[in-house]
This record gives sequence, structure tokens and C-alpha cells, in this order.
Amino acid sequence: MKLSRTAFISLLIIVNIAIDQISKFWVRANVSEGSQSSIFGQVFTLHNVKNEGAFLGMGSDLTDPWRTILLLILPVIVLGLVVIHIIRDKTIDNMSLIGFCCIIGGGIANVYDRFAYGWVTDFLHLDFGWKFRTGIFNIADVSVSTGMIMILVASFLYRKKENIKE
Repeated sequence: MKLSRTAFISLLIIVNIAIDQISKFWVRANVSEGSQSSIFGQVFTLHNVKNEGAFLGMGSDLTDPWRTILLLILPVIVLGLVVIHIIRDKTIDNMSLIGFCCIIGGGIANVYDRFAYGWVTDFLHLDFGWKFRTGIFNIADVSVSTGMIMILVASFLYRKKENIKE
């Protein structure tokens, strides 16, 4: 049985939300707040951090009305508009469509945390020494980042194909 395009979009978004929420539930239940545990030496570590801001804590120092507008209301509006766009625009290539679904799923998962708890649970950290170090992040952040990369790659691939046709 073949899924309809809308069902495919819905399934991808729901899977992204589910994986993120299950991982955050596990971390909140099993990892002490503020702790650090090794997953792979000091390169990949597990934490439990309450992030009251957006990506990498940006916006955590905003006053309450601005935090509500910029971290709750605006993302809900943008995510809703993107959902409408990908459902209506049937010309979006598959890689971009999957990328948009990852962004929407990750975005919804983090917005849900902000509504439910007032913060987002972050728990993963990569540290390759002075060459590369991340902030503490979560699976929703991975989904959003992966989605952005997929859309960027697809835009180059699609543009290249269009240039060949001309």
C-alpha cells in the first residue's frame, strides 16, 4: 500500500517528534540535572540541562513577553506556514520535503517542551577539543540541523539539474 503524500509528510513529522520526546523523557527520568556522563570518552557526553532559550541557549535572557513572542508564538506561526507550504507545493523534491519534515518535527518537539515545561531539555554534547565543540543539544536540534543540510544540498542538486536543462 502506497502512502499519500500528506500521510507521508505527517508520518515523517510524527516520527521526528516521537524520537525526540522519547529521548527527552528518558533523560529527564534517568539522568540527574546538571550531571555529565561519558558516552564515548570526553568526546561524546550525556547531560540533563534545562535550556530556557532557543538554539544553544540564545534568548534565555529575554524578558517574559519577548520570550513568549520569539520562542513560542513566532515559531508556531512559522512552523504552521511551512506545513501549509509543503502540503500545497507538490513540486518540492523528495530530499527537500524530508528536510522540511525534519525541521517541522524538531521545531514542534522543542516548542512543545517550551509550552509543557517552560524550557527545552538538552542532553548531548560533542567535544573534539580545540578543533570542534558543540553546545549541549537534543534530538530535535539534530532533526532541524539535518533538515537544513538536506534542503541546502537539494537546492544545489536541483539548481545543477536546472542549469543542465537550460
